[in-house]
Amino acid sequence: MAARLVVCTTCRASEDAPLDAGGRAGGQALLDEVLAAASTEPGNVRVEGQACLWACSSFCTVYLSEPGKPAYLAGRFSPTSEAGRDILAFARLYAASENGAVAYRDWPEGMKGHFIARLPPDR
Repeated sequence: MAARLVVCTTCRASEDAPLDAGGRAGGQALLDEVLAAASTEPGNVRVEGQACLWACSSFCTVYLSEPGKPAYLAGRFSPTSEAGRDILAFARLYAASENGAVAYRDWPEGMKGHFIARLPPDR
C-alpha cells in the first residue's frame, strides 16, 4: 500500500505573500515541486493536492498518512525544489517504515522544524 501525501494547493507562498514569483498560490507551487521530485523515480507515495487543509497560519502545508500509522501535518515550507525533494524523501521513509516512525537521524534536513502535529492512526 502507498502512503498518501496531500499538499494544500491554496496556501500562500510565505508569511507575507499569497503568490509565488510566477503568480501561483504557494501551495500549488509546492505541489508542482513535489510532483517534479516524484516524477524522477517511481515510489511508494501517492501525491495529491487538495484545496485548503485549514492550517493557514502555517502556509505551504502537507499531510502524510497511511492506514495503521500515525499521520503527520507539516508546514511553513517555501515552495522550492529543495523543499519538494525533502518532503517526498521523508514521505518515502515513512511509507517504507513498519509503524510510521522515521528515526530523526534519517530525516531530510528540510523537514526539521516543520512538523505541526502527529495524529493517531485510523483504526
